[in-house]
Amino acid sequence: MKILVCISNVPDTTSKINFVDENRAFDSQGVTYIINPNDEFGLTRAIWLQQKEGAAVTVATVGDASCEAILRKCLAIGADSAVRIDALPQDGFYVATQLAAYAEKEAFDLIITGRESIDYNGGMVGGMLAAFLNTPYLANCVSLEKQGDMVHLQREIDGGIEVSRATLPLVIGAQKGLVEEKDLIIPNMRGIMLARQKPLEVLTPVDTAPSSAVHSFEKPPTKGPVKLVDATDIDQLIDLLQNEANVL
Repeated sequence: MKILVCISNVPDTTSKINFVDENRAFDSQGVTYIINPNDEFGLTRAIWLQQKEGAAVTVATVGDASCEAILRKCLAIGADSAVRIDALPQDGFYVATQLAAYAEKEAFDLIITGRESIDYNGGMVGGMLAAFLNTPYLANCVSLEKQGDMVHLQREIDGGIEVSRATLPLVIGAQKGLVEEKDLIIPNMRGIMLARQKPLEVLTPVDTAPSSAVHSFEKPPTKGPVKLVDATDIDQLIDLLQNEANVL
C-alpha cells in the first residue's frame, strides 16, 4: 500500500501577520512556519496505517528550499520519503496540478490532503487533485479504517456524521477527528537522526500557470475599546446593543 500525504508549510498561529509591496505580498520576515495542522492529522493516520498495514508513506509539498525543514520533521515523525516540488505555491489550482503530475506517475493507493490550510483556508487542493487523477474524494474525513480491499470512512457534515465505504485508490481531506491532538507524534531523537538518512527528492515543476492572482491583502479592522456597563443598568445595556452594536 502506497500513501501520499500532501503537506502545506504555513505560518504558526502565534505569528504576527504583515504585508509588503503595497499590501500585495505576505511579509515572511520573522515568521515561524509549521506543518499545516490538518495535514499533520492526516500524516499521523498514515503512520498508523504504516505500522498496521506495512504501508509506504511519502510526504510531498510544493515550495522552495525553506519548506525542507517541515519535510524533515515529517520524516522524523515516521514518513519513509519526502518530495519537494521546487515552485512557489501560487494558488490552489497550481498546487493541485503539480501534485497531480507527481502522483500520477507513482500510482498511490491513498492520497491524504488537509481539509484546508490555516493560512488561506481555500480548501481547494484535495478536490482538484482528485479530479485531475479521476479518483473519488472524501472531504472533512474524521475516520478511516481499512478492512481488506475496502476502506470504511466517516466525514463531518452539518449536524452529524456521514458514513461511507470505498475501494482504493482514494483521496481524502483530513481534519481533527481523523486522529486527536493527543495522538500527534512528537519526533524523538532517534526519529530526528533517522530523518537525516531518509530520501528527500527535489523535483522540477511541470509547466502550468496559476488560475488566479492576488490583488491585495487587507487586515481586519482593529477592535475598538471595551465598554463596561454596570450589572444593574439594564437600560444602558439595551441602548448600547440596539443603537451602537446594532444586534437588537
